Amino acid sequence: MKQPPPAHAGHLLAGPDKVTVSAPADGGEGSSVSGGSAQIDATRLRVAVARLSRRLRHHELAGLTPTQLSALATVEQAGPLRLGDVAAAEGIAPSTLTRIVTALEECGYVKRCAVPGDARASTLAITPRGHEVLERIRHESTAMLADILALLRPEHIEALAQALPALEQLTEVDLREPRSR
Repeated sequence: MKQPPPAHAGHLLAGPDKVTVSAPADGGEGSSVSGGSAQIDATRLRVAVARLSRRLRHHELAGLTPTQLSALATVEQAGPLRLGDVAAAEGIAPSTLTRIVTALEECGYVKRCAVPGDARASTLAITPRGHEVLERIRHESTAMLADILALLRPEHIEALAQALPALEQLTEVDLREPRSR
């Protein structure tokens, strides 16, 4: 996980829906923020990210629900996995996972494999068809995003390019860990 910025990089002031990041006075890290501080409206950011996410999912997902798609991607990335490990990784109940796995098996996207030495256990592995469908969905989503980005003004594209590292870091934050100050 990436480390938070050093203490000299500024400080955060948080309210219910806004975060202010104060830039250091010494012209160090974060000094490119005009006016000495940048304010991010967390509500606007949440709404924008949610709407963009919905737009990118608003295409034919090979007959999969978002939860099924997520489980399939988890199995692809970390599999083969025991069913309990998939449930834990996805944060869902084992009974819910059973329904998801059944649907994925019926589509031919995953297969259960017996665990040698444990007749009651099985692992879940992705099939070539499962790999193909994930690649197709990723390709379609990326193409759709590229089409949307092409509609933006150059200064907005530049702003997004500058924000990309911060957005990537947001995906790595573990809210269960205490915040370092």
